Amino acid sequence: MQELFGLFPIPVMRVRSVLGVPLVNSLINYFSTITVHQNNTSPSLTHTELLEPSQSPLFKEAAALITPQIVAFGNELFGERIGWSIKEMWVNFLDHGGHQAMHNHANSFISGVVYLTPTDPSSQTVFMKSPGGHDYTFKNDHKGTVPNQYNADKWISPAPAPGDMILFPSYLMHAVPPNQGERRISMAFNAIPVRLNSWGYLIGFSG
Repeated sequence: MQELFGLFPIPVMRVRSVLGVPLVNSLINYFSTITVHQNNTSPSLTHTELLEPSQSPLFKEAAALITPQIVAFGNELFGERIGWSIKEMWVNFLDHGGHQAMHNHANSFISGVVYLTPTDPSSQTVFMKSPGGHDYTFKNDHKGTVPNQYNADKWISPAPAPGDMILFPSYLMHAVPPNQGERRISMAFNAIPVRLNSWGYLIGFSG
């Protein structure tokens, strides 16, 4: 009899309709009118200033709905329901042809994306194995192989609807391929725990 164990998986959590339609529309309408910054990976990708939730009434309202989900996800990462706070939030605008290069998020533990507009299948968020990991140097990779969770180099997140959210560990590499559809608007954020306790070695964080 065979048994297969998936050792030490990396969790990614999807939460459907974390934000309702009225709040999604308010975020789109407001942040589409303010100054944005050019992203250096693509001329068709721009984003708003990074703000603490308290600096924006709309972000504050969104953070109140998102934070309980972060607490639940944090329990999966650290084995305990501890306090969490969102330290920064921003809105991304990805126009036709734009992309987001592979990256991760420094100085945080949980990151997330809330999709505010419909997402073209070409620009669904892609998660990737970190380059320079511990895989075999020579791979078995050709048209006859079947990718699965143990041998694939990337994973395409499920097609989101407006208001859906995805949470992931901040170290996880991710990217957005070239957008072949209409403008894609999303809200991103980074979160930190109130504290971490490693057998009495206690460290606290503040947002």
